[in-house]
Amino acid sequence: MRSSELAELAGVTVRTLRHYHQIGLLAEPPRTGGGYRHYDVGHLVRLLRIRRMTALGIPLSALPAVLDDSAVADRLLDEIDRTVAEQIDELTARRATIAALRRAGAPPDLPLELSAWGTTAGQGISPERARYEHEQMILLGHLLGPDGPASLAALLGDAGGAVPDELVARFHAVDADTPDEGIEAVVGELAAAIEPIVDRFADLPALTRQAAVLLEELNAGALGSPQRRILRLLQERLAPDS
Repeated sequence: MRSSELAELAGVTVRTLRHYHQIGLLAEPPRTGGGYRHYDVGHLVRLLRIRRMTALGIPLSALPAVLDDSAVADRLLDEIDRTVAEQIDELTARRATIAALRRAGAPPDLPLELSAWGTTAGQGISPERARYEHEQMILLGHLLGPDGPASLAALLGDAGGAVPDELVARFHAVDADTPDEGIEAVVGELAAAIEPIVDRFADLPALTRQAAVLLEELNAGALGSPQRRILRLLQERLAPDS
């Protein structure tokens, strides 16, 4: 039979046949007087064996040994079975996370533990503020390490969110026309809201210098100069030696 007939019988493409020839997985048959390859049933059987084994996940590079040694096949199948079991566990966990996100109506780009603390635009919250707070939560969740999102969520939950929404809105409403007294008032109220839980922040993984720089870069790109000034004053106010 010709290559097209063999490919159709085996359920592969002629291109696949040529690839198998190139890598030495399938021996090239003799050619007819007209220059065509002539395949026999032996080629078909080997090709069916190859298809069956690749369907199980056996890589092409391992097939030469596996096709000729059942012991090798057994060992390789054990390895593949372990890998498949791990993949099933990962996929099962992924489906559980997706289901939880759907139940909570949470965004998929935020760690599930922090989904309750995401910010959405509307009801007095501007799209810019919502985007900033959302990106801040995403970045913090990543920079705090594998256990960071859960630790941060627990901290926020124990503190009831730490900062009242009304105060956060006032922070974002400060502009270049706000007098120094108004800025100091916001700093004072923020400090009063945050001070009771400062000690709890010690339970979170320490941020690296790079992480602090990245958070500052996020602030610089999303916040106005009055807000950045408030954060600097707040940091000075809450510093241990202040």
